[in-house]
Amino acid sequence: MNGARWLVQALAAEGVDVLFGYPGGTIMPFYDALHGSDLKHILVRHEQGAAFAANGYARASGRVGVCVATSGPGASNLVTGIADAMLDSVPMVAITGQVATSLMGTDAFQELDVFGMTMPIVKHSFLARSVDELPRIVAEAFRLARSGRPGPVLIDLPKDVQNQDASHLAAHVPLPTDPVASAPDAAYHEAAALIAHAKKPLIYGGGGIALGDAVQSFRAFVEGSQIPSVLTLKGLGALPAEHALNLGMLGMHGNRAANLSVQECDLLIVVGARFDDRATGKLAEFAPNARVVHMDLDACEIGKLRYADAAVQGDLRRSLDALTPPVTAQLQARNGGARRAWRDTCLQRKRDCAPRYDAPGETVYAPALLRRLSELAPEAIVSCDVGQHQMWVAQHWQFNNPRKHLTSGALGAMGFGVPAALGAQLESPDTQVICVSGDGSFLMNVQELATIARYRLPVKIVLLDNQALGMVRQWQELFFERRYSEVDLSDNPDFCALAAAFGVKAMYVDRADSVEEALHYMLQTPGPVLLHVAIDQAANVWPLVPPNHNNAQMLDPEAGDADAITSLTPPTTTEKEDAHAIPA
Repeated sequence: MNGARWLVQALAAEGVDVLFGYPGGTIMPFYDALHGSDLKHILVRHEQGAAFAANGYARASGRVGVCVATSGPGASNLVTGIADAMLDSVPMVAITGQVATSLMGTDAFQELDVFGMTMPIVKHSFLARSVDELPRIVAEAFRLARSGRPGPVLIDLPKDVQNQDASHLAAHVPLPTDPVASAPDAAYHEAAALIAHAKKPLIYGGGGIALGDAVQSFRAFVEGSQIPSVLTLKGLGALPAEHALNLGMLGMHGNRAANLSVQECDLLIVVGARFDDRATGKLAEFAPNARVVHMDLDACEIGKLRYADAAVQGDLRRSLDALTPPVTAQLQARNGGARRAWRDTCLQRKRDCAPRYDAPGETVYAPALLRRLSELAPEAIVSCDVGQHQMWVAQHWQFNNPRKHLTSGALGAMGFGVPAALGAQLESPDTQVICVSGDGSFLMNVQELATIARYRLPVKIVLLDNQALGMVRQWQELFFERRYSEVDLSDNPDFCALAAAFGVKAMYVDRADSVEEALHYMLQTPGPVLLHVAIDQAANVWPLVPPNHNNAQMLDPEAGDADAITSLTPPTTTEKEDAHAIPA
């Protein structure tokens, strides 16, 4: 029983059943200990894939995801996935090999100070210098990852510590998560009083609702209060998409009804959201007439960017449960007529601003394809990469559970989609998992098709291919006078042939009238499938709130903003040139 074998048993005691990794020199004792154990190790093809797969596993389940890598480049390749987990509050433990303690500080082969390198992007970093430290380190790492606002924790494990005798160590005993305090009664009274006197209240829900296991409490609060609601990117699904009071996503690419309602409300009830810049637009002009009730687990978020007239800091589920009865009782008692008129205005606006899917022409309209796919696979877990397709999914997929929408929110990491999807599929083997990617993001971790094929994971991949870095191209069109710089991807490989080389079935579609057949083929074909979808390179994501504008100043050609959009994109002398031509 050495340190590595003790660690394997400790992981099993912590409830770990799957871990994602890639072996190397300094982590080899741990991999030797894995041999013959009950833990299921998934061999990815790049350490970033391991971090994103553990990330997707954790997002889909709420359990701690585990990834493993060797020292040096192995550890540094985990960094993006660790940072993503930190910024989106994903519980994760990353285990990295390290050179022997006697070699640390000597610039030994594959030595990196991963402990120091990751300190800004983890809840805590541990460096084990003796096998006797392992029980405390492992227990604390998992407790910290789960407790309070979840996040990643790093364990850096020197090779000699893995090899040290551990026969004297007791069997591992997990630590309980830290209890979460309830808000004081006075905070509930202040919040209830503000809600009672509001004539135009609005609920603004975020990712903290799922993190706090408060989805049902949130829905009960909305139903009881009958207050219109908007959601952030990470909050989608906290209220079912089809719910009458759900106005949709707010923010830069949010629904027009949601954004306009936020700008007009007189009270903003913030539930597990943090006033992120992509949600608020120009912060100084965000919800300018509104007082704020802010409910959040993390005290650091309350008042950080917007003053809270009522601060309700504590367990979200208990806070919502405590506020629902008095708010429900208030529904008819005060401001009944004004409140009903406000609700009617918001719901009429929602009907007026509903997206249309009858785009003319023979080419594939991505929003229509995604909306149809959400109808065909309503219970699917959807993993998104980053770019235009990410926003189209957020706008048009009908989510009914926030844990079924896996997306790199705060970090916006391209290459997230495929490995996160395989992680989610391993966590939920009987659930349909769909990855929506773009041609730019897909190639960043395309090697994980080998992992999907090896483990026969039935992940379905929808690859929206516009032969460009679409979101960057859109911004260059609108805000950089159409000076298209380094966004051309017209030399993409044949994605169907590429998938076939990995042993993944594939189908190509470029016509709107072929979409239905293609979606049925993808969903009904056993095993992994890639659907390569060609879309118009000029297609943009609308609405769009330009930088340094408030959320009421949206641009959308379908809503009569064509003149404003044209003014942003004056013709240039090179407009008629082929901006996307590849140099000879």
